[in-house]
Amino acid sequence: MTALCPGATPLPPAAPDVRSEPMSAPRGARSAGPVVTELRLSAFASHQGTVLPIGPLTLFAGAAGSGKSTALRAYEALARLGAGDPLAEVFPDPAAYVPERAGADAQGRRGFRIGCTADGPAGPVRLDLAVQVEPTLRIVGERLTGGGETLLTTALRDPGRSTVQAAWHTAGAVPVTRAPLPDDVLGTALLPLRVAGTTDGQLRVLAAAEQMVVALRSVFACEPQPQRMRAPVPSGEDRLRRGCDNLAAVLERTHTQCGQRHARLVAAAGGGCAGTVTGLGVERLANGTVRALVERDGGHRTPVGRLGDGELRYLALALVLLTGPGVLAMEAAGEVPSALQTLTVLADGLDRDLDGRQLRRLLALAASIGAAGHLRLVGTVAEAAATEARGAAGVTVVDLEP
Repeated sequence: MTALCPGATPLPPAAPDVRSEPMSAPRGARSAGPVVTELRLSAFASHQGTVLPIGPLTLFAGAAGSGKSTALRAYEALARLGAGDPLAEVFPDPAAYVPERAGADAQGRRGFRIGCTADGPAGPVRLDLAVQVEPTLRIVGERLTGGGETLLTTALRDPGRSTVQAAWHTAGAVPVTRAPLPDDVLGTALLPLRVAGTTDGQLRVLAAAEQMVVALRSVFACEPQPQRMRAPVPSGEDRLRRGCDNLAAVLERTHTQCGQRHARLVAAAGGGCAGTVTGLGVERLANGTVRALVERDGGHRTPVGRLGDGELRYLALALVLLTGPGVLAMEAAGEVPSALQTLTVLADGLDRDLDGRQLRRLLALAASIGAAGHLRLVGTVAEAAATEARGAAGVTVVDLEP
């Protein structure tokens, strides 16, 4: 029996060789777990009233200045807030996201508004967030709705305190429960710790909050940095980081623990790297570090440091798509079995350094793995790559206007 990485996302049966034409995910295929289906940028940097649909394989496209990367940044920010990260850590430069023409109110307050919708067993659940940036960074309003009901609202009542007044649906002897919550973390993420779940109303609140939190936490933002992937790395640092600079250590792990996935990665590498690829291995060096190698016909082994930027980015992205939370440096919802979660990969500049062939094969790989409902991909691409991607079945290209 082939070994699988602990905590890895389940794979469907091996799909046709990714070197063939892109294959689409079955229409109507349902995600294994809660997923974000809509991103709303009501007032965020250059976006005003922007609503973006999020499908299993979604690419944001548009000219420079259209806000592609900004949209992905908002998605990642919501994901981090859903994981419980403090507001100041999520937005170290919050003023950059206040719309330029947004005037201050009578109290000198300016900020931004973002939100999303998550679908799952509880049905569509909507989260809307108002963030004050000036004079003090804080969450001044939050609303969670689902099933036609307002399940949670928060509002700033006393600017002198670092709390907001929260009210959540109870539907018991007391219809609404009120309590103060911190103004620097997402209230929805705190509800599972605050709501008793003793009434039908409380159970609806818990189901909606947990669905939103799981959908947001099941996100990995990936931004491979070829210049940092070429050098040997310490052995054992085997959870793939955002920049994929520890690629060699992760390949060492997949080679020994994840036979099925490693074999599929080798097949994928053959479709995106020059020449014939027969294997991916590592070499332990005298100083205790490891470097990754591409194995070719005749036993020839090429250090990955000699690969081009496009080949390295392709290899790293394929590795991300073929692994899961147990291999990626992310904190997924540990209280929910991996079989009931859907990993969403965020890839800003997905097409950077890639040629059309490599992009098509990555999209084909994402579609074949996503067919089982355990993987989604949301990325940004330049206009030329968007034209290429529109020809790939199963891909939704969302055009943004500058």
